[in-house]
Amino acid sequence: MLIAVGIGAIKLLHKDVASTLTHWIQVVHVDADNRYVHGLLEKLFHVTPNQLKELSVGTFLYAGMFLVEGVGLLMRKRWAEYFTIVTTSLFIPLELYELARHFTPLKVAVLFVNILIVAYLVARVRPTASRAARRA
Repeated sequence: MLIAVGIGAIKLLHKDVASTLTHWIQVVHVDADNRYVHGLLEKLFHVTPNQLKELSVGTFLYAGMFLVEGVGLLMRKRWAEYFTIVTTSLFIPLELYELARHFTPLKVAVLFVNILIVAYLVARVRPTASRAARRA
């Protein structure tokens, strides 16, 4: 899905974003007067070509990171387990920043769940690491 978003951002680079979005809203039969859709469209109409380039590069990098992580986990590599912990815990500073910018209970819940996930991953990796060290 991330690769599709990256390709879509590249394809929008030299097109009129507003007319393309309007076309797709009509094709999908979405109510453009819905306040959520209207707010999203308002933001998307002001997207610059530079922002589209940044979006495409970011999504391709993120997709590559997920690919490396997924292949490593499928191959049961130890480094992939640590990589998963690191990539998951990298969201915590971003969530703290968002929480400091605008406090909402939902953001607190997301931060709490992410911390629980990182703690679970660390707990799952730690016992197998100590068993491997005892066998060596």
